[in-house]
Amino acid sequence: MDKPDSLAARLFLLAYDTDKNRLTSRSELGYALRAAALADLVLGGFLVDDGGKAAPAAPAPGLDPVLDLVLLEITHSTPRSWRRWVSRRASRIVPLVREHLAAEQVIKVDSRRVLGLFPVHRVTPRRPHETKRLAEEVRRAVRGGQPAYRVDPRLGALCALAGTAELRTVFTRSERRQYKGRLAELGRPVEPVVKALRKTIQSHRAAAVSGG
Repeated sequence: MDKPDSLAARLFLLAYDTDKNRLTSRSELGYALRAAALADLVLGGFLVDDGGKAAPAAPAPGLDPVLDLVLLEITHSTPRSWRRWVSRRASRIVPLVREHLAAEQVIKVDSRRVLGLFPVHRVTPRRPHETKRLAEEVRRAVRGGQPAYRVDPRLGALCALAGTAELRTVFTRSERRQYKGRLAELGRPVEPVVKALRKTIQSHRAAAVSGG
């Protein structure tokens, strides 16, 4: 089993609570995974910001199925804002990432139906210590004294996305406040994506509160 490389795959693992043996942030996980895929494409040079909108920048052969799907959506669509791409079909990306990780033998998925109707998927990392190690790597990058520009951009993006998605498996609320500036620095290379994720989550929560 290889360590998952894509940001979406790593963020999925970071959302797993190894103490409670379950995924957290389920209602917003799709937004976070979409943002992670967009960030990956930006860092790979396949997407650029064009006046606040995501624009294809280069061909992208050999991408994993999730990144390939997101890039194809953007390539064959009219220009849209980053926020639109974070929220678009967000619920569909969760099973895509889950299935990809299962196929790569990173996680085990046990599926069943409640009342014979509603599908339920129980996810279990095959190497929970690797999941814990990934979370610690992210925390160490945020807490460490290394200048942000010296942190690997993909690790920095993962830190910023985990903080913006408020994954409590990685950061407590007080830690997010404490390291707010540091998280912003680490996320600067993918700033449009991070901002879009933050606004999308805020809008989602506001709608939930208002019952909309």
